[in-house]
Amino acid sequence: MIPYSQQDIDETDLDAVQAVMRSAFLTQGPAGAQFESAFAALHDVPHAIAVCNATAALHLACLALGVGPGSRVWTSPISFVASANCALYCGAIVDFVDIDPTTRNLCVASLKEKLQQAARTGTLPHVLIPVHFAGLPCDLSEMRELADAYRFRILEDASHATGASYRGRPVGSQYADASVFSFHAVKIVTTGEGGLVSTRDSEIARRVRLLRSHGVTRDPGEMERAPDGPWYYEQMSLGFNYRLTDIQAALGTAQLRRLDVQHERRRLLADRYDALLGEMPLILAPRRPDRESAWHLYVVEIDEARTNRNRGAVFASLRSAGVGANVHYIPIHTQPYYRQLGFRPGDFPAAERYYRRALTLPLFPAMTHLQQEHVASVLRAALS
Repeated sequence: MIPYSQQDIDETDLDAVQAVMRSAFLTQGPAGAQFESAFAALHDVPHAIAVCNATAALHLACLALGVGPGSRVWTSPISFVASANCALYCGAIVDFVDIDPTTRNLCVASLKEKLQQAARTGTLPHVLIPVHFAGLPCDLSEMRELADAYRFRILEDASHATGASYRGRPVGSQYADASVFSFHAVKIVTTGEGGLVSTRDSEIARRVRLLRSHGVTRDPGEMERAPDGPWYYEQMSLGFNYRLTDIQAALGTAQLRRLDVQHERRRLLADRYDALLGEMPLILAPRRPDRESAWHLYVVEIDEARTNRNRGAVFASLRSAGVGANVHYIPIHTQPYYRQLGFRPGDFPAAERYYRRALTLPLFPAMTHLQQEHVASVLRAALS
């Protein structure tokens, strides 16, 4: 089976992990800060705070942005459920903005319309969570203008977009108040599990750092009274145990050193897919001249105007021929839990139309040209 994605681990990764395993610190040592510094430098952002996974990062970023009971948070229906769940963890009210049918990202035109309606009813969002689906950055400049006009904050879900760029700048370096990245095993950079919050705001960074470790500080400057001794700490808020281990951080730092190489390989494979699939009845992965996708996923849609083959049949044909196709994602608002909150099929038609036709094809740096040609051959037969 050709997987839809897989981690890329080499000897430098193994050496980095082994060095930590032989050191005095498996967690809460120097490797975490080294990973954060390396990530911040690559993404041109002053603060990077690593945590145990991207869901935890979204949760902490929401809290640091002031999300709480009664807050309103909007996001895209085409994402993993964590992009919405993080707001519910804080007691907020979640709503969605339909996607742009071309980019599959949150649609700016739909956002404008929804904001105008919300302004009339006094239900404007406090935080917007746009998702860089498959690694292609959203329309961040336009979203920032709307955020400034309507006074909401932007939490950028860049879980698919480590190293992606928008208008010549790294994702996470501007426009958003805070950004979240994922280092799950199938992501562009992996720490096995892991996540990170980046921000230009020192106060947001301070809150995230405090909350990731039980809300406890050992900094005398943050304490309410003078410490009893060097052992002393104070709990300043109700936080969580969301720390990343030094083992994971060492792996992440080693992976970051070859991020450019990995991106180039993913881009070349995406270019080859465009050429191999160009004549098939498919809508190919989108591109935009002012941004560079991280190519975390290569997603096509079956063009119903040019074939009567449905996604289920094509998916089954691919799987039976050893091609590990997948589907990203089932619209969040159609999940049973979200239907209990009042959402219904038909609420976000562009997202539902996309889901009906979507198919994720294998894409990972170690994928060979022969494997890619096999994927294309099987797909051609399945669509005919």
